Formats: sequence, structure tokens, C-alpha cells
Amino acid sequence: MISLTRRQIEALLEYDQAAALIEEAYRASSLGKVNLPPVGHIVFPDHDGDCHIKYGHVEGDPVFVIKVATGFYGNTALGLPSGNGISLVLCAQTGAVKAVLHDEMCMTDFRTAIGGAIATRLLCRPDAERVTIVGTGVQARKQAEAHARLMPGRQLEFQVWGRAVERAVAVVKELTASGLSADVAEDLEEACRNADVIVTATASTAPVIKRDWVQPGTHITAVGADAPGKQELDTQLVAQADRLIVDLSSQCLDHGEVATAIRAGLIEPDRLVELGDVLDQRKPGRTADDQITIADLTGIAAQDIAIARMVVSAFERLEEAK
Repeated sequence: MISLTRRQIEALLEYDQAAALIEEAYRASSLGKVNLPPVGHIVFPDHDGDCHIKYGHVEGDPVFVIKVATGFYGNTALGLPSGNGISLVLCAQTGAVKAVLHDEMCMTDFRTAIGGAIATRLLCRPDAERVTIVGTGVQARKQAEAHARLMPGRQLEFQVWGRAVERAVAVVKELTASGLSADVAEDLEEACRNADVIVTATASTAPVIKRDWVQPGTHITAVGADAPGKQELDTQLVAQADRLIVDLSSQCLDHGEVATAIRAGLIEPDRLVELGDVLDQRKPGRTADDQITIADLTGIAAQDIAIARMVVSAFERLEEAK
């Protein structure tokens, strides 16, 4: 049995290959080729924490994956990482455990960022370059990194906003040290009004982005509302968007930005278009430069399967080469 630590896993992660595999995972999901049971959620309100259990199997795959990921958002004040987790890779023929991946959330952070960049690349205007990132956690950093890596033909300029200015400053320092163009956004409304792309990556339970802040032609990639009770976007903003793209309709009807608008009776489920269908050109994404487009990404197990398979395969190749 394979057992890998976070450090070993991080050495095996590769953006371009992972992006291709995750696009393939979105396509397979939209075609109904992935067995994706409902997400398991456990909440810990006394400790500002939650736990997600995501699992599934891609048709024909020799393995299936079970992932447990936690987010305890008060950990930052304790000097601890807010996210943690583990993935199990099991044989689809015998049920035997093939690999235990002690990733401590790094695979989830990686695949979430790649999913966000894929959605932005697919749905933003051709001339989009100004990116406002809302949030100052690990995912904010990863989203900037993934967008820059997977959208190489654009001169992306990042603005980072956070409730704590000092944390936004820290993120910007990291991004600029890695060669990206980044500044602190002191006023969120102004940063949204001037943005071509808005990426929200917070654990907020109340809207952060208001409807009248978002200008025609803006694309929004929202990745924070990955569990019931979370919300980053004004419900009216979601309802009035020209195009609503989701990673998995059944999951987003349960939680995420569109779920809030649907429960409020402001939109119907038939307005949702899955990312895999846009990638395969079965359904349109953005159809005009002045449209407001939203990608509501709650994170699906098909992404976790793709990354876990990539890590295990890369490790096996290294072992064979020894």
C-alpha cells in the first residue's frame, strides 16, 4: 500500500497535467459517467468548523476515491492551518486500499484553484486582465497562482481584498515575490467596479459582493460557498446574472450561490449550465462581451478523483524508474 505525506504529494502536483485531467473530470460528470453520491457535511458551530466527505467513482476507472477535508477557520488565531484532510484511493475491483494520501488539504486547495482558473478562462471576456480576489487565505493565493499559470496569454493584474488589511498585504507580498502583478484593494466596492474578473474565496455566511458593484462584462468565479449556510454573492446578483455556470447542478441545488437564489424563488433550476457541458460545447457559456457571468463552484469529487489518480500514477512512475 502507498502512503504519502503532504511534502511528497506537493512534489508530484503539476498544473498543466492536472488542468487537463480536471477538465476531463468535469466533462465526465456532465455526461453522467461519474458516480457522485451527495456530499457529507458535519458542522462544528462552537469552533467555526466544518468537515466535507466527498467520494465517487468514474465509469471504467480501476480505483475510486474517498476524501475527508476539514476547515476550522479559527485556527489562524491559534497559529494552525485552517484546512486539513486525507484521501483514500481504493481498488474498484476488490475494495482494497491502494493508497493513503495524507495531503493535509493541499490536493483540495490545488484542485479548487485549478477549477476556478478553468472556469474563468472559459467564461471571461477575451480582453479580461484585471482580477479582484476577495479573501486572504490559502485559496486566495492559490487562485492567483492558478489563474496566472493557466491563462498565460494575458497580463493579469491582481487586486486582493480582505477584512484584515494586514493579511491582504501579506498575500500581495507573496504574489509579487513570485513574479505576479498584485496590489492591495483597500475599497472592495471600487475593486469590484473596476474588475474584469472577480474571484471570491472566503468562508463567508453572508453576501460580500453587492449587485450594483458588478459592471456589465464582468465574470465572477465563486469558490467559497462549498457547504450549506455559506454565501459570498448578493442573491439579486446571482438572480440577475446573464449566465449561471455550475460544476454540478445536483450539488449546487443543495448548496452554493445558486441554491440560495433558487430557494428564494428568484431563479429556476433550468437556468443552470454545467461547466462540463460548456467545455464540450454542448451548451454556451458567455455569448456577449457585456454579459455578467457567474461560475458557482462547490467542488466535486470528480476533481478529487482526478488529482488523487495523478498523484498515485506519478509516484508509481518514480518507483518504477528507480
